[in-house]
Amino acid sequence: MSSAADTSADFHRISLYVNNEPGVLARVAMVFSRRGYNIESLVVSAAATAGYSRMTITSSGDPTILEQMIKQLAKLIDVVHAIDHTGHEAYETEIALIKLTCESEERAEILQVVEHFGAKVVDFTRDSLVVRVYGSSEKLDAIRNLLAKFKIAEIVRSGKILMARGRATT
Repeated sequence: MSSAADTSADFHRISLYVNNEPGVLARVAMVFSRRGYNIESLVVSAAATAGYSRMTITSSGDPTILEQMIKQLAKLIDVVHAIDHTGHEAYETEIALIKLTCESEERAEILQVVEHFGAKVVDFTRDSLVVRVYGSSEKLDAIRNLLAKFKIAEIVRSGKILMARGRATT
């Protein structure tokens, strides 16, 4: 969770409000591909209004080129609006599921780490645990690093989602 944008100059958080139509995601991805930019994180979900979707994209690169790309994205036919939230107040979060294979004698220590981070065990079997944790990317990285001394079998992360604070548009 973050109350303000990341201060690094090359890290951008972009939200798109788009028509929920086939091919929109491909056209958005093509704007990044043509410029040789990698999408670090991409989350697409239904918007509050039927027929529309919200995309949250995290990308890094030269701010001037990303600004041009955002203008190109805004011109795409199915894009209602494109906003770069870098430097603006926004609430941001991410979720992760972490599966650990573990012996019974390791569980107490794992559960202490889970509790410390406000995470939750969502699946518990004889030889494994699945932990759900949400918050800032830094928080997810920190719990992953502490759990790395155990056997992490799988990790799935959602990518960042964000919402502009106050009356600002996301």
